Amino acid sequence: MMNPILLDIPERIEGERIYLRSCKPGDGPMVFEAVSASIKELKPWMPWANTAQSEDASEANIRESYAEFILRKDLRLHIMRSSDDVFLGATGLHRIDWNALKFEIGYWVDSRHAKNGYVTEAVNLLSRFAFDELKANRIEIRVDTENKDSRRIPENTGFTLEGILRHDSYNANGTELRSTCVYSKIR
Repeated sequence: MMNPILLDIPERIEGERIYLRSCKPGDGPMVFEAVSASIKELKPWMPWANTAQSEDASEANIRESYAEFILRKDLRLHIMRSSDDVFLGATGLHRIDWNALKFEIGYWVDSRHAKNGYVTEAVNLLSRFAFDELKANRIEIRVDTENKDSRRIPENTGFTLEGILRHDSYNANGTELRSTCVYSKIR
């Protein structure tokens, strides 16, 4: 296996209406603004949305993610609209196992841009990139069973529901046991 730090990952992964790019220092303000506009919709599903939000905290998180990207430990990507470079949300390849070439796709969308197919396009684009360029053997998407909007993404992009992990983790605010759908695509 090649050392993953030596992998060249393109600056932009181009789609039809969007492109994906790594997060970069200086992105904190735009991410903070999108999170602030979407906090009500994010809180039930994203543990990080239940912590104090600030522009500085967002920038610090971006810089940590950028460092992990360079080290190929986690590949956080921003979803940008091609026509005007507007930030739409984030996705990425997480929980990477470079030996098995296994990746997990995560995503969230700025609520002001939800239900326009941007996340579906991002997941399709990222899946193709992972299989074609990174030679992925397996890609997973894990979703809370109660998150019906998020479940539509793997269901509409050809992922197979392998099973449900019953009471495997707490909800985003840590008060109730929840179950997780595990979807996958394999080579």
